[in-house]
Amino acid sequence: MADSPLLSVAELKKYTESDHGRTFASMLVIKRLTAKTASNGNPFLSVELGDRGGSFSCTIFGDSPAFDALKATGEGGVVRFEGKVEFYQDRFSPRASRIAMIPEEELAAQPDVIHNLVEVAPEDAADLWTEFNGFIDGLKHDELRMTVRTVFEEVGETFRWSPAAVAMHHAYRHGLLEHTVHMARAAHALLPLYPEVDPDLAMAGVLVHDTGKTIEYEGTLASKRSRRGILQGHVVLGYQLVRKAGLKAKLDHDRLERLEHIVLSHQGEPAWGAAIYAATPEAVFVSMIDNLDAKMGMVQRLLRQADGTEDFSERHFGLNSQLLLAKPGP
Repeated sequence: MADSPLLSVAELKKYTESDHGRTFASMLVIKRLTAKTASNGNPFLSVELGDRGGSFSCTIFGDSPAFDALKATGEGGVVRFEGKVEFYQDRFSPRASRIAMIPEEELAAQPDVIHNLVEVAPEDAADLWTEFNGFIDGLKHDELRMTVRTVFEEVGETFRWSPAAVAMHHAYRHGLLEHTVHMARAAHALLPLYPEVDPDLAMAGVLVHDTGKTIEYEGTLASKRSRRGILQGHVVLGYQLVRKAGLKAKLDHDRLERLEHIVLSHQGEPAWGAAIYAATPEAVFVSMIDNLDAKMGMVQRLLRQADGTEDFSERHFGLNSQLLLAKPGP
């Protein structure tokens, strides 16, 4: 299969049950890699592989020649995947026949390959960044605006290219910027409906709520959680960034405490990663908008990746459902 043309994930997902057993080859990024043990004691790997156009999951058992190659490569590595078309519970889940790691120096010499491997936000990153800075400039409270500016001076360029998640929503390059701008747009539209919510404080909370993710995630081609991300999490990391910036900007104690609370509570539920339940009008507002855009981000990505051949997507863990892909009739 060495001379087989390399297929993208979008091309692979056009296969149906009638293509069972067909061989293929692809160049893919290891997005997630989890070592597990079967009930009989045998090891296996649960793997998510993907490129710019999407991803798929498959299981690699310990007796497969691909097992050691995948473990040695690790998350974020790039492999040439050769396998056969198979389906599991109606999902594309191929059987690997051979997996070979692609050395970094080989990738560096093929910029087009890297471009095809990395999924990016559909909106232009430069335009998003300009719009984002406009929202900061729109904050009327001087020390609050200075606090937000100081946070982004601290995190630097990382915010502009970071994903908003490893897998759930806006999980691609510039995804964090896109997610934050979408939230700011929604907040700007909805704030007039809720005069009880302080607009500057709520907008500041929107802009900084996920800044801890610039520390929580690391990786060039695929994101994984860093040491600090695992040990502290983005909520605590974001709180630390905001507190440091607020003290530097001499933000009054009450506003700083309220801004910190937005960051600490924006995940909504402790089971979802929140440090505390939202307990101010602004924190409730930001948490709801965060949940809205996270869910709609999942919807938008599923619709972008649809090829028009299926009525429903595969079941999405974040939505806890399949998504109807067809548009409403006339």
